[in-house]
Amino acid sequence: MEYIKLIPHLFRTEYSKIVAVLGKRFGFEQMEIAEDIASDTFLAAAQTWPLDGIPPHPVAWLYHVAKNKARNWMQREYVFKHKVSPELRVGGSGNPASSGIGPNEQDIDLSAKNIEDSQLQMMFAICTPVISPEAQIGLSLRILCGFGIEEIADAFLSNKETINKRLFRAKEKLREEKISIEMPGVREIDERLDTVLRTIYLLFTEGYYSMSQDSAIRRELCFEAMRLCRMLIDHPETDKPEVNALLSLMCFHASRFDARLNERGEIVLYDDQDTSLWDAELIGQGGYYLSRSASGRRLSRYHLEASIAYWHCIKEDSIEKWENILQLYNRLLQVEYSPIAALNRTFALAKTNGKPAAITEAEKLKLTDNHFYYTLLGELYTGIDNKKAIAHFQQALYLAKTTTDQQLIQQKINRLQGV
Repeated sequence: MEYIKLIPHLFRTEYSKIVAVLGKRFGFEQMEIAEDIASDTFLAAAQTWPLDGIPPHPVAWLYHVAKNKARNWMQREYVFKHKVSPELRVGGSGNPASSGIGPNEQDIDLSAKNIEDSQLQMMFAICTPVISPEAQIGLSLRILCGFGIEEIADAFLSNKETINKRLFRAKEKLREEKISIEMPGVREIDERLDTVLRTIYLLFTEGYYSMSQDSAIRRELCFEAMRLCRMLIDHPETDKPEVNALLSLMCFHASRFDARLNERGEIVLYDDQDTSLWDAELIGQGGYYLSRSASGRRLSRYHLEASIAYWHCIKEDSIEKWENILQLYNRLLQVEYSPIAALNRTFALAKTNGKPAAITEAEKLKLTDNHFYYTLLGELYTGIDNKKAIAHFQQALYLAKTTTDQQLIQQKINRLQGV
């Protein structure tokens, strides 16, 4: 029964690679064909592996099947274009070309090098200004990351119908504008890089805290985001300070994976984490990329968030630590305001100025549709007004989407109620 876990895992890591290579080969005109071939490949695995067993090299098996399906499709297209279509045009007469893959057709290249090149080119081709930023990110999540429509809808706080329409219109626009899948010039790379980084950041965020299924951490998504970011760093024209800052941020967060969950798979809050479980190697990598990010003149949100994540990897719970975090949040809100960043700032404020000051700031945010808001208020009121704390935790429980969140909040209510 190992295939039940293996196939979804491989879908996350390999689907996007197959789509990128085939999509580059076929172009945006036939992107759906690339997606269909990749999906059919995993369908074949789901049908075959339970009967024949998991092959010795599952990834190689998937690539072999995808190549064969792609070749079969190209051969059918060639036959139709060079034999059937001419026959139809001339009423059955004429001298049509022979069937089979044409002499100029090349093999489908699913080598590691071509996969990386194809994904990099696809990232920047999708992030063209001819479609909206929302469409750019949505298509990237779909084509490059293998996100389902519902997952994309969750990421945008939207619904599946809206996302389907957005992606359909975006693909039509890319076809109309005849956008080619290749690396743009240096100037265009700089213009599109921010959207590429936002997409990678969204992918990591969905893995670090999943809102679309009952799983607190989806590590494969986080590591895929880190792989894509490393791919940018390995390319001379995209090895920018903000790219290094984003990878630094992800390394610091990933270093605490093992401490974020207990043996039952439940979230462990920062103050309760076993710091001996933090990954020193990933913390070191985060520091390395943070140092590399300091070479530029522009201070991006990723620089500030990486610096905040760095201080969270300092084990000592000192005033200096939390004052640094608070000041970094203050700067982050000036560079790029977000309600979640403002909410997180209040936690640091509680550490430096006390809970009453943090309560005042938190209640100003009025994030009444966000369970994190009520969870934080519950934490802040605990020990000050436990009745209010319970009320806030109960509202958080009502709004929470995942089982892990609900379990954590219920435990806090039970503790305050003496259950």
